[in-house]
Amino acid sequence: MEKIQLFWFRRDLRLKDNHGLYRALKAGNVLPIFIFDTDILEALPKNDARVGFIYKQLKLLHEQLSEVGSGLLVKYGAVAQVFEELLATHQIAAVHTNIDYEPYAIARDKNIASFLQKQGIAFHTYKDQVIFHEDEILKADGKPYTVYTPYKNKWLAKLSEKDYKAHPSKAYLNNCYKIRLPLLELSELGFKPSAQVVHPIQDAYLDKYDQIRDFPALDQTSYASVHLRFGTISVRERVRLALETNATYLSELIWREFFMQILYHFPHTTTQAFKKPYAHLPWRHDEADFKKWCAGETGYPLVDAGMRQLNKTGYIHNRVRMVCASFLCKHLLIDWRWGEAYFAKKLLDFDLAANVGNWQWAASTGCDAVPYFRIFNPTTQIQKFDKDLKYIRTWVSDFDQLTYPQPMVDHKQARERCLHFFKTHLT
Repeated sequence: MEKIQLFWFRRDLRLKDNHGLYRALKAGNVLPIFIFDTDILEALPKNDARVGFIYKQLKLLHEQLSEVGSGLLVKYGAVAQVFEELLATHQIAAVHTNIDYEPYAIARDKNIASFLQKQGIAFHTYKDQVIFHEDEILKADGKPYTVYTPYKNKWLAKLSEKDYKAHPSKAYLNNCYKIRLPLLELSELGFKPSAQVVHPIQDAYLDKYDQIRDFPALDQTSYASVHLRFGTISVRERVRLALETNATYLSELIWREFFMQILYHFPHTTTQAFKKPYAHLPWRHDEADFKKWCAGETGYPLVDAGMRQLNKTGYIHNRVRMVCASFLCKHLLIDWRWGEAYFAKKLLDFDLAANVGNWQWAASTGCDAVPYFRIFNPTTQIQKFDKDLKYIRTWVSDFDQLTYPQPMVDHKQARERCLHFFKTHLT
C-alpha cells in the first residue's frame, strides 16, 4: 500500500495560496484532513457562529476537492486520539500543517510531533498566516521588539516581493488522494446554525481606509478580520492589496503580526500584565457593573451601541472597541481580563493575540500601551466620530426614550478616580 501525505487544515481554510498544502502536494499523494477539536468545542455554545462558519468553509473545501476526485476528511474528537485512529487506518509517510502561534496550539503540536516521531513519521510545519514570524523580526541585540513603531520599521525594511509571493497550491490539487468521503453534518458535532452572519470581504473602500476607518456609521470596513482569522484568505494577498491601495491598512496588518509575536515570545500575557509594575493592580471585581457593561446599559450611548452591536452580530467597530474597552478598565476600573474573556466569547473575529494585545493596550498594562492617564471620553468621542448619532441610533433603540439608563458613573469623577488608582498603586 502506497504511503500518503496528510495535510492538516487549521487556521488556513482555503486551497489557494496555502503554503503547507502546497508543500504537502509537492511531496506526494495527499489526504487533506480537518479535526474538530473537542478540547476547544466543549467550551463553546451550541449555536456558536464561528463553528458554523468553519463548517460552511469545510463544506466548500470538500466540494472543491471533490472536483479532482478527492475530498476532505473531517474528524471530531481529541486531537491525539484522532491521530492514533488515522495511523491505524492509513499508511502515513508524513504530516504537514501550517504553524499556529497560540500557546495551546504550540503545546498541542509539540505533543503530536512527539507522538508521530515515535512512529517514524515526520511532522512538517510551515509559515503561512503571517509574513514574518518567530525570530524573523528582532532587535539588534536579538531580543523581540516590544514597541510597535520600530517593529513596523524593521518589518517594512525587511519586506521584499518574495515574502508576499503566492504559493501555487491549487495547481497541484490533482496530487490529492483519490477517495470519496462523506462529510459530517453540523448536527453530528452537536452544533446548530447561528443567526449571526459572517460578512463577505468588501474592499471597495480600502483606498480611503485612513480617512474613513474611525467612523462606525459608515460601515465601510473590509470585514477581512474573520477571514484572516480562519485563513479563508491569504495574508500575502492582503499585503499585496495593501501595498497597492493604502499604507494605513498595511500598518493594521503589521499590528496583527506585532501582537502575534508578542504572544509567541511572552505567552504569559494571556493572563498577566506585560508591564510588571501593573501586575498586581487591585482591579474592581464588581459583577453588577460588569453586567451593565456587557449588556450595553452603561448610560454612555457610544459604549452601549458598541456592546449591543457585539452582542447581536459578533462584530464591533474598531474605534468603538477601544472606547468600550477603555470604559471598562478606566471608568469602571474592572479587570481587563474580564473584558478580554467576554470579547473572546462574542467576537466572530476573535484572535487571541489581537484580543489580549488590544485589551492590555486599553488597560495600559501591555507593551507599547496607551499611557494610564489617557482616558477616552465616551461623550467627546461621539462628537468626533458619530456626531449625527447615526451609529448610536442604529444600535441603541431606546436612546430617545425615558427608559434609557442614566450614566452609571460621572466621567469627571471616574477619570479622577482612575488617575488616583494608577498613581497610588504604581508607586
